[in-house]
Amino acid sequence: MSTRPAAHLPATSGSPSRLTIWAGRSMVLIAVLHTAVFARLAPWASWFSGDLRNDAADGHSLATFWALPGGFVVTLILLGLLVARAGRRGQPVPAYVGWVILGWAALAVSLIGPSGFLFATIPAGLLIAASLTAGPRHRGQDRVLDRSGGGRPERGAGAAEG
Repeated sequence: MSTRPAAHLPATSGSPSRLTIWAGRSMVLIAVLHTAVFARLAPWASWFSGDLRNDAADGHSLATFWALPGGFVVTLILLGLLVARAGRRGQPVPAYVGWVILGWAALAVSLIGPSGFLFATIPAGLLIAASLTAGPRHRGQDRVLDRSGGGRPERGAGAAEG
């Protein structure tokens, strides 16, 4: 048994993934559009005067806060930039990222009805499609190797160490 720390395989395929790049760009665009629609409705002066901290904000103000700076906008922009960067570098993004985004959108739409959450199906679908079209060579790039170069045996492939 090796005591060396595990290292991850470098996840580069060399050729950029257009589907992944556009998934990332669409996430950034969704976040920017969301901000453009709701920023004009936000009571910025009230927020900066401390109403959020002093419990003086009403329900509409709180909802708008959680729809803008307190919500997913900044995180979605960062995720979109990371996904687009991975796509430009030819690094596959795990399919579960697309599936989680799709599940999140489905849950939100089931709770509030048709809304802007439907747009989340675009990056989700692009990421799932990118994973499916990447081929088996890129699907397993998150395998862990020990530093000696040996990979973990697949299920049932190796004998138990003792």
